[in-house]
Amino acid sequence: MNLLNWADGAFREVRAFARRFASETRGNVAMIFGISLPVLILMTMGGVDINRASTVRVNLQDALDAAALTAARSPYTTNAEIQRVGMAALKANLKNYPDIMLREADTTFVLSSDDVVIADSKVDVKTIVANIFLPPYGKFMDDYIPVGAHSEVDRSSKNLEVALVLDITGSMSGSKITTLKEAARDLVDTVVQAQQTPFYSRMSIIPYSMGVNLGTYANTARGTLTGSTNITNAAWTTGSSKSITNITRASPGVITSNGHGFVTGDFVWISEVLNMTQINDRAYRVVRINDNTFSLQVAYSGSWYDLSTTSGNGFSSYWGGGIARKCLTADCSVVVTSNNHGVGNGEGVYITGVRGMTQLNDTPWIASRIDSNSYSIGVNGANWGTYSSGGASWCGRDGCTWRVFASANGNRLRALPSSTCVSERAGSNAYTDAYVTSGRVGTNYVADNNPCPASQILPLSSNKTTLKNLINNMAIGGSTAGQIGAAWGWYTVSPNFGAMWGQTPAEYNTARTLKAVILMTDGEFNTPYNAGVIASDAGSGSGNLGDHINQRATNGNPFDQTENLCAAMKARGIIVYTVGFQVSDEGRAAELMQDCATSADYAFLPSNSTELKDAFAAIGRNITQLRISR
Repeated sequence: MNLLNWADGAFREVRAFARRFASETRGNVAMIFGISLPVLILMTMGGVDINRASTVRVNLQDALDAAALTAARSPYTTNAEIQRVGMAALKANLKNYPDIMLREADTTFVLSSDDVVIADSKVDVKTIVANIFLPPYGKFMDDYIPVGAHSEVDRSSKNLEVALVLDITGSMSGSKITTLKEAARDLVDTVVQAQQTPFYSRMSIIPYSMGVNLGTYANTARGTLTGSTNITNAAWTTGSSKSITNITRASPGVITSNGHGFVTGDFVWISEVLNMTQINDRAYRVVRINDNTFSLQVAYSGSWYDLSTTSGNGFSSYWGGGIARKCLTADCSVVVTSNNHGVGNGEGVYITGVRGMTQLNDTPWIASRIDSNSYSIGVNGANWGTYSSGGASWCGRDGCTWRVFASANGNRLRALPSSTCVSERAGSNAYTDAYVTSGRVGTNYVADNNPCPASQILPLSSNKTTLKNLINNMAIGGSTAGQIGAAWGWYTVSPNFGAMWGQTPAEYNTARTLKAVILMTDGEFNTPYNAGVIASDAGSGSGNLGDHINQRATNGNPFDQTENLCAAMKARGIIVYTVGFQVSDEGRAAELMQDCATSADYAFLPSNSTELKDAFAAIGRNITQLRISR
């Protein structure tokens, strides 16, 4: 039975009672009836409206609580915005109650200094018996009964740590990077609140392309790189050159050089011989005959054999000239003197700044270690001039300032400089967030056409200006190593990396802190590494093949690496959002976005600029709601 039916029944009971009471003929009863009638009506009909007002108060309280919660979960921070959101929600909640009138002037939603949304509201309840006049009492109830409610919601229920991992590769050119910057700035406004007590909200930003630029954090992450040692000499020969006056066409051929001073086992370099030019510009081993003559041996497959200078072996007749110079090594290559050079036998070496014998400079070499203070480079310097001074010797292995390696393009020797970017972490901690003292991350050696991005990583910060300045200054370029970006997104919110950042992120899985990583890309991950250099099995678009090492990726496919990292993050209670901007539905990137995200609701595949901004806005709202509700 509803209130109107109940009221109609009550009227009938009152009328019946009034007829019986009025039929009574005794005077005192009639007089009492006349006096009591207004009171009986007030008690009966007024009770109906009072009961209705009480019911409306309960409904208003529910509606106001819901509206206050909506305002608290919104990303807004000004009272005007909080009022707008709260009022809209309250009106929507009150549509089911047409008999009430909202007093908008008496309805307020404000955000207190303690980050609490305080809501107050009043409504008017239309009365049933408002227009009844009972002489001599007149109208005894107004048209409406005012009803009020009060609600408070603490919107800052958790600390917030969010890592924003952004793709700034070359494919993000034009309007794509412009839209990304706009969406990222809006996300900063949504996530990072002005009020940082009693709960904080911080964001880190990890721009990535072919790697992640750690700036001043690089040495801590990868270890300090080995620098150069000073070169004090470079030479390939010793003593004075000896003039040749004859070479016989025999087996072995006999060379005449009066007072040559050579002994058996010495190594010499022959040059400037006329007509019998086949003997020139080669290293030989000496077999002494006497003070004025000697024969030569040549190396073949690790052994030495007598040199036959007959016509049958292709030698022309001797016409004159020629000199013989004693070598420092069996191959007559240049020997570099650099105390404590640290270069191992067969390792790469890079030389800069030599004066005189400048052909040594800015070229990769393979060193043959002689001792701790000298090595040879395997190339003769007969036509290079004479060393005068200066120079720096750089080791070429992984962990050195320069990296010398055999390239994937024809096994050619290549040298690349280090950078403040880093590559993947190898070994048992490849997919953990154990601090770098348990396993360094990879060095990153860069080519000119695929450089380390200028934009550096920014650890957790609540400074909106700093965050937005980094976003505004992001410049595109380079290939896509999303697995490295994902790893550093994790590391910025990991409590294990506090020593690196100088501020320790909160512990995992606490009731007071929500952690999230947002991984954004616009294409396929194509840049895996081996010992700091892009691997030979890197994908299309990862730079020139001549800049890749002739070794396969240490950790394998970058998509597989990223999935392993995402699984490890989620196991730690980190919420993972993914945004695949204009990625192909048929590509591996779209699949990765689905697999990496915490759930399907956390994966976004926007196909245009509007959808990209909508995706970031949705993520911001979701993070804000989770912060309050979880």
